[in-house]
Amino acid sequence: MKQSNERKLPDQLLPVRRALWVALTYLLVGFAWIGFSDSLFESWFQDPETLARFQTWKGAFFILVTGLVLFVVILRQLYRDRALLRLQFAQRQALRARERQLTVLMDNLPGMAYRCRYDSQWTMLFVSDGCIDLTGYEPAALVNNRQLSFADLMDHAANERLQREVKAALDRGEPFSVEYSLIRKGGDEIWVWERGRGVVDDDGETVLEGIVLDISDRKALENELAELATRDSLTGLLNRREVSRLLEEELERARRYHRTMAVLWIDFDHFKEVNDTCGHAAGDSVLKAVSALLLDSVRTVDSVGRFGGEEFVIVLPEMEVVEARETAERLRRQVASMPHPLGDGNTVPLTISIGVAVYPSHGLTAADLCAAADKAMYRAKEQGRNCVSMAELSEHVHNGA
Repeated sequence: MKQSNERKLPDQLLPVRRALWVALTYLLVGFAWIGFSDSLFESWFQDPETLARFQTWKGAFFILVTGLVLFVVILRQLYRDRALLRLQFAQRQALRARERQLTVLMDNLPGMAYRCRYDSQWTMLFVSDGCIDLTGYEPAALVNNRQLSFADLMDHAANERLQREVKAALDRGEPFSVEYSLIRKGGDEIWVWERGRGVVDDDGETVLEGIVLDISDRKALENELAELATRDSLTGLLNRREVSRLLEEELERARRYHRTMAVLWIDFDHFKEVNDTCGHAAGDSVLKAVSALLLDSVRTVDSVGRFGGEEFVIVLPEMEVVEARETAERLRRQVASMPHPLGDGNTVPLTISIGVAVYPSHGLTAADLCAAADKAMYRAKEQGRNCVSMAELSEHVHNGA
């Protein structure tokens, strides 16, 4: 700031210096004229009356010349002033027009434009009117943290992540883009995308300029797509790929902590007759009803998925052989004891066959466990259906014995 004032100082003294220069020039010329002309006229005219008359004309001539010079100088200066005023007026009008255009642009942006300090609170220096739709607060509430800071609108973890990503971008000299959640006035949570950059202001301080957009709809769509990628479209249960992934995760956890886990392989009995007799729509209704029943009948840590058709798989973490068999029997009885809706007001009885395999007794890998449980389910079918069958002990158990 000191250097800025020193640069302005000569400009402020320039008019005074020019005025002093003009005044001194006028005084020197005036005194020189008076002294020189008086000496000259006194040498020319000896008669006092004639000398007095010529001195009067000399004075009038001096006034006329100096008045003409002053007229020309003032006229020239006035023309310059008028040109300068016109230029300043045009610049002011252009600046106002630009400000109006910028205001219209800011107000019609789909988000909030901002200029803020690079500090822990993101102290806002300017906020567009889009702040109201985005946060629920008036711009004046955020500017200079009058009512709250922008950091108050996000949780601590989000603020720390935003600080890290902005710092990393500034260190690289690049713009930054980041997504995070905000809490609007009233408590609603929204997701926003921020794009900005660091700039250096007149005081040499780094400030941030950018825009914040509401991407809640996009986030909701992304979550929905992610959900669809892991869910069976008919029943809402986990699909084959997701169940396989969770099975691998639980198996790895069981290996690491030397714990057991179980896999139930479930198949509907005579389900083809339901489709052939009542139609596929009725079969779909039965599938959805049984899926909901299975999901409601297991623990929250258990995973229920549809492997395809009428085959279902349940992953039971930290469950031993006896508990797994009891769970399978309980599910079998629940399905058999309830009528299942066909979607047209009618119901149909249904039974299931279940094969049970437990790690590590019946297999050490996910493929081995699934194969063992599948074979056990087919033995349950051979035993007359509507029953539970345990998998055979794997070779490593026999060899260990």
